Amino acid sequence: MYHHLRGRLVEKNPTFVVVECHGVGYYVNISLSTYAQIGDDENVMIYTHLAVREDAHVLYGFAHESEREIFRLLISVSGVGANTARMILSSLLPDEVEMAIRSENIALLKGVKGIGAKTAQRIVVDLKDKVGLSSESGSISTSVSSSREEAIVALEVLGFSRKAIEKVVSAHLAQEPEASVELIIKNALQKL
Repeated sequence: MYHHLRGRLVEKNPTFVVVECHGVGYYVNISLSTYAQIGDDENVMIYTHLAVREDAHVLYGFAHESEREIFRLLISVSGVGANTARMILSSLLPDEVEMAIRSENIALLKGVKGIGAKTAQRIVVDLKDKVGLSSESGSISTSVSSSREEAIVALEVLGFSRKAIEKVVSAHLAQEPEASVELIIKNALQKL
């Protein structure tokens, strides 16, 4: 339901942040990995996942889309809830989780508090064919992917069509793979 929040960082703790968007404060549960990446900037953008339970609607936040995707894969495994997935992402970086699953490193997953041998095996079996499909080259493509997505979202907000934006942004990133979000947007505005 909520793709992301962009607003003013009101409060930051290792387990949650409060982001104010147009007068509404959103309480967002985060992992330690996201906590470390957010920084203390007043303006933040957090990718979100809304977990709807019988007794609550809980918002989880992530610094990068790749972390959110790993979170969503983890909660798709039977026996792994949102808090367990957040614990995994607090103990291991998203790339480490992905590599543990690919290499069937059950011991590394078992090292996370609350994860037993059966759950670790279930995670590996269920997700081995699903992880890494979007990014084979790890953190480099993650940063390029997040810059790309941030630029696309920003340009969509300005009213341009997603198809046209993706074409221009992809062409720019093919020439300059390490381009910043600002540079991607400036270039796209000239060509759209």
